[in-house]
Amino acid sequence: MGPRLSRRHAFLGSASLLSTPFLGGLMAHAQAAASIDASPLLKPWPGAYGGVPPWDKFAPAMFPPAFEVAMGELRRDIVAVRDSRARPSFKTVILPMESAGETMDRVQSAWGVYVSNLATKEVQAINREWSPRLTKFYDELFLDPKLFAKVKAAYDNRASEKLDAQQLRLLTRSYRGFVRRGAALSDAERAEVSRLNQALSTAYADFSRKVLTDEETWIVLDAGDLAGLPESYTASLKAAAEERKLPGKWAVVNTRSAIDPFLTNSTNRALREKVWRAFVGRGDNGDANDTKALVAEILKLRQQRATLLGFKNHAAFRMDDTMAETPANAMKLMMAVWPAARARVIEEVADMQAVADKEGAGIRIEPWDYRFYAEKVRKAKYDLNEGEVKPYFELRNMQQASFYAAGRLYDLDFKQVTDVPVFDPEVRTYEVTNRNNGKHVGIFYADNYARTGKRSGAWATRYRGQQELGGHRNVLASNNNNFVKGGAGELTLISREDARTLFHEFGHALHSLLQNVTYPGLSGTPRDFVEYPSQVNENWLLTRDVLDRYARHYKTGEPIPAALVDKIEKSATFNQGFITVEYLACAILDMQLHDREIPVTDIAAFEKEALAAIGMPREIALRHRLPQFNHLFASDAYSAGYYSYLWSETMDADTWAAFTDTGNAWDRKTADRFRETLLSTGNETDRKEAYRAFRGRDPDVKALFKRRGFPVT
Repeated sequence: MGPRLSRRHAFLGSASLLSTPFLGGLMAHAQAAASIDASPLLKPWPGAYGGVPPWDKFAPAMFPPAFEVAMGELRRDIVAVRDSRARPSFKTVILPMESAGETMDRVQSAWGVYVSNLATKEVQAINREWSPRLTKFYDELFLDPKLFAKVKAAYDNRASEKLDAQQLRLLTRSYRGFVRRGAALSDAERAEVSRLNQALSTAYADFSRKVLTDEETWIVLDAGDLAGLPESYTASLKAAAEERKLPGKWAVVNTRSAIDPFLTNSTNRALREKVWRAFVGRGDNGDANDTKALVAEILKLRQQRATLLGFKNHAAFRMDDTMAETPANAMKLMMAVWPAARARVIEEVADMQAVADKEGAGIRIEPWDYRFYAEKVRKAKYDLNEGEVKPYFELRNMQQASFYAAGRLYDLDFKQVTDVPVFDPEVRTYEVTNRNNGKHVGIFYADNYARTGKRSGAWATRYRGQQELGGHRNVLASNNNNFVKGGAGELTLISREDARTLFHEFGHALHSLLQNVTYPGLSGTPRDFVEYPSQVNENWLLTRDVLDRYARHYKTGEPIPAALVDKIEKSATFNQGFITVEYLACAILDMQLHDREIPVTDIAAFEKEALAAIGMPREIALRHRLPQFNHLFASDAYSAGYYSYLWSETMDADTWAAFTDTGNAWDRKTADRFRETLLSTGNETDRKEAYRAFRGRDPDVKALFKRRGFPVT
């Protein structure tokens, strides 16, 4: 999942001055929190490397008073811009807004980690209370008509200023962002937009809490239930049981990182079904954590907001500033790929059914069988199974492999350091330097393991982004994975899919570390570009050079045999039907759910009918069913935007072809052009134009079809 930017900068140019009534409402809370010392959150970060968050000094109770102080500071900064008597211009309006609210940036960067990585009940309660409050604050600040008048005047005066291309782009995007957020509406309409935003913030916090609660459940196993499970995996299940005070037992926690290996390896079909049903049923159990009514409410609120803002629907609103531009363009790409993916699944299921029949299993392939029998087919076709490969994919080695690739491509060096505070003892930190000149680039945080209170999935964060405005700032980038840690005293082995995830998220970190922009307002990229650099980075994982150096047996240290690498390469397009369909069906439903004027009210019926309409194979479940789809309903982030992975992969596959067409996957001239044109430039130029500058044309979708082994027409 793409990197999270400063929330304050996410609102600048698109979003809120606190009114007197709201200030009065805050006083009681400020007085109640007066006894709490929030200074560690409020002070500039201490230490080396340009300052780092003192995680060892933070506590959840500090955040409410810290929010109060940070809001006051940001309010003063923005009011000064609004009330300035200077002629509105880029210099007097846009520049000071770009520099405003540094304290809020730091506080919200830290809070994002608590909400995602350390979500105790206390944190969840604070988040539910403060999400709508912060939304109201930003709305009142950046929907202020007087402030908007200043921004509009600066925009109207642009022709008389001698602005360079970046300044003009930032000014234009800032003005359009204010309009898009609703700043040009009437007083009553702006108030209604803010009400809807606040209601959505509360709903998003509730959705996250409910899904996380379901993910913190587990299924208890006895010794007789472990048939087929690898030793390293059972050790992790044992550790999970011990953590939950279940002596003599094993526990499968209801998260993807624990579930997938069970479905792949367990020979107990009834248990596979039980585990699978628990996982796909998250948020859909008719209990206090059922999210379907909440999803329907979110859809209603989104449509009301889109209408107020002048858009046909939520999809049109969300895609107004994307590369795809319209829902129709996104759907065109998805439906071009869908038939080939679905056809491949039919072939895959036939292969699996044949194996089951030959074994006399007497079954029909069901969703809880897919991963298990896919491994049998892989073994039959390629004499390869995941169990042979996994011992060579030890987590620490794979992390080093990602560093090696970054060094070879972009001249970055990574050295583990222990003088940087962390928020969990398992987090590792690395100083990043430029190997050509030795200069410090940033700090990379690796939070790799699953744990209670950490949301599922994988994502990238940056606690501080690079910028040159006001002096150089180095980068603090973070990757957050959910790998199942090995048992006591055991190394952690990860699957090839997990290794791909590690390289993917590290691609986001590289995007942050290699950035070289002046203005923070031009650092964030469109949603359907965000996943592009990370998906490109996945390609180097299975190169011979990386495997020969870092895929070493976790017990013997022996390198992965060349014959095994040959099998991996020959099976590169294996199971691509499953991989494509379980993702793409989610993206199609996301767009269909949001590209409509009348919101869906019956979530279960919609999911069932929409899947039937596109011919979803019965043997595959959605990768993310709607009641648990955090990408869509824990925030606006990927709503009407889940297609972006496919959009980005179209560019990614074409970019990889640019490397391989040279005959060298590590070609430095191509890597330099990729870095200089696309990775380092943020959003300083239109991303479609930047891609054309890199490739000399638009991306060729045929590269995507070839990669997945689908027929190219």
